[in-house]
Formats: sequence, C-alpha cells, structure tokens
Amino acid sequence: MSSRLTGRSLLLCVLLSIAPAAFSATLTLEAVLAQADSNHPELELARAQSELAQAEAELAQSLNDFRITLEASLRSGRNPIYHEHYHPDHQLKLNARKTLLDSGRQQAGSNAAEQERQALGLRLLDTRAQRRITLMTRYFDVLLADLLDAAENEAMAVAYVSWDNAKERLAQGQLAQWELAELEARFNDALARRNDVRRGLREKRMALAAAMNLPGPLLDDLVDPKLPDNERVLPEYEVLLSQLQVANPRLAAQKQMLAAAAQRLNGVRAETRPSMEFEAEAAAWSRDSTTRDDLRAGFNLVWPLWQGGRNDARIGREQARFHALQAQHDSLQLDLRQSVLEASEEIKHLRTTARRSAEIDVNARDMALEKARAEYEMELKANLGSSMAETQFAKWRQRAIEYRLALAWARLDALLGGQIQAEKPNTTSKVEQKK
Repeated sequence: MSSRLTGRSLLLCVLLSIAPAAFSATLTLEAVLAQADSNHPELELARAQSELAQAEAELAQSLNDFRITLEASLRSGRNPIYHEHYHPDHQLKLNARKTLLDSGRQQAGSNAAEQERQALGLRLLDTRAQRRITLMTRYFDVLLADLLDAAENEAMAVAYVSWDNAKERLAQGQLAQWELAELEARFNDALARRNDVRRGLREKRMALAAAMNLPGPLLDDLVDPKLPDNERVLPEYEVLLSQLQVANPRLAAQKQMLAAAAQRLNGVRAETRPSMEFEAEAAAWSRDSTTRDDLRAGFNLVWPLWQGGRNDARIGREQARFHALQAQHDSLQLDLRQSVLEASEEIKHLRTTARRSAEIDVNARDMALEKARAEYEMELKANLGSSMAETQFAKWRQRAIEYRLALAWARLDALLGGQIQAEKPNTTSKVEQKK
C-alpha cells in the first residue's frame, strides 16, 4: 500500500543515514582535554610572558652583583715632556665594582619583579583552564551537531517519503497538484535545513581541530562522554565566594600585580636616597706617570640632591599605575562574583528544571514512537518516520542540557581554581532535584 516505504524511498533513507565517519578512528573527551597543555598560540603566548617575567626577576636580583670590566687602549700622544713628539700611551685596566648600599632600590625592584613573575605564572594556570573549557565546548559542539544532523536527516527522509508517496496518489487521482507542490516544498525546506546543519558540522569539526592545534578538519568519530561530574553536590553561594577569594588564579594574579606596583613605587621613592659602592682597579701603563695608580681601591658615595621634577613625575606615574591596577582588581572581583553566581544558578536550573523537562519530553517521544510502530505494523497510519525524527530531536535537546551542565561545572571549577571535588549527591540534593 502507499503508506509503506517504496523501494526507492527505503534506499534513499539508508544512504542518507550512513555517517561519513563510520569507518574513522574514535576520539574521546579525555584525549581532547589532554591537549590542553600541548602547543597552541594562546598557551605559547602565556608561557612566553611567564618566561619574560622570570628573566626580569633574575635581572632585578642581579643588579647589585659584582661588575667586573676590562678596558684596553692602544694609542699614542704628544706633550712637552716628550718634546712634542708622539709617544705610546697604551693602557690596560681591570675594574671591579659592587654596590654596598642603595637605600632599598634593588630590593624593591627585585620584589616587584618576583611578584610579577608569580602573577604571570598564575595567569598561565588560568590560560590552561580556559583552554580546557574551549576544548570541551568545541567537543560538545561537534557532538550536538552530529545529533542534530541525524535528526534533520530523519526529518528530511520523512518529508521525501511523503512527497514520493504523493506522486503515486496524484497519478491515481487521490491528490491535487497543489498538495503535491506543497509536499515538495516541505521536502526542499527539510533538505536545506539538513544541508545547513551539515555545513555547520564541518565548521565545528574544523573549530575543534583548530582548538587542538591540528591542521585540516577533524575526521575522527567522537565518543559521547558519560559526564559523571554533573552529579556533584553544589556548595552554597557563600562557600563558593570564600573559595573564589582564596583560589581564583586571575584574582590572585591581580593581587600580585598590585603588590608589584607598590614595590615599584617604593623603588622610585628611594631614587633620592644615597648609595654607596666599593671599587677596586688594577692597571698597567706603557707611559710612566706619577698621577697614575697601578692598584687602587675605595668607596664611592652618590647622593642625588636635586633632580628637578623628574623624580616627582616618576612617582606620579607609578601612583597612577597602582590606582589603575587597584581599579582593575575591584572590577575583576565584581565580574568573578557575578560569574560564580551565574554558573551556580545555571547548574541549579539545568538540574532541577531543564533536565526534568527534557527527560519528560524524551519519555513522551519514546511512547509516541512505540505507538507509531504498533500502528505501522497494523497498517493503520504512516507516521513512524515523523515519530522517529521527533524522538531524535528530543534526545538532541536532552544531551544539549547535559553538555551545558558539564560546561557550567567546568567554568565554576576554573573560577575556583579547580577546588571543587567530584562527589556523589546526598539525600538533600536528591530531594532538591525532585522539586
């Protein structure tokens, strides 16, 4: 009968259902997240900044080290003692200097550089955490695109079958031409949606490959993860805020930058204070002179008594930088508190409302599919294909909620420095989920 799939329709459905990655290798979420520490431009930039800060710290610590220099000159000159004749005046000097007292300038600079080094090290940790979230997001994007492609492919096959069967009914005089045209338009709309989803799927696979720093599109078949961490117990908001203050790497880095700015300000203020260095020198001369020493040693005192407005300007510049960093710290703290609130509220909503709604929808679609199968076997109706498509869409929405929940937990973990541990839900959380 016409409600049955024709041989041509069945062949098309089978061909459209074959995934292009059916024979490719598989890729797991764990394998993708393992790439978080691998080479990537974002991570390499953060590492380079951390290495630069390390070099700056080593430089600041070495400013008061011994400085040994060797000077040599090959020259000739004339004066009245040598009857205005040119006479060699070669010389060789070995000089050693060591700052003994600088009124805290070197210590302030060293402390500031060390604080900045620690700050950029913390930013490197945050960059790694953000890389994990990016990789997880790209992985879930591909999985959802695969599910959506399967659902849209099913819907397109249903539309094609309806249009193909309508051709026979038109030939038998059971259908008007305008009804056939409408079914053809529905099929083309479904085909366009399916093709657009496939285009997006290719783009999302390319985005995942780029996040993994791989050339070309990703051809692996992705494994749907189980996501057991979605069932962790969510602490109260006040507990999360206390952990935020202690463990957030971005906030800790900003505090370190503030401390570095304060140290640099102390170093500039010490520029007007005296300094003392020890100096020793050994020299050799080709021309004898009573005013030259072969060996000498002593202490040099330098006290900047007046430098115009230069020192005040430097102090004002460092004070402005400190105030800017303080404002950035306060703004960052507000943003992080809001981010923690949004992540925790999203977790609550997804667990108590969205997840339950999706579960009810999937159950309803499963029962509708069973009913459609029974009716199809009794040759009563031909809505089996549409029921299968609706079931696919329901499962797509259900998995999308679980992926959103996993990402919300990942963002919260990153905000709290990875301090939240995976736990099984207790009785209270189960009751909360039922509400």
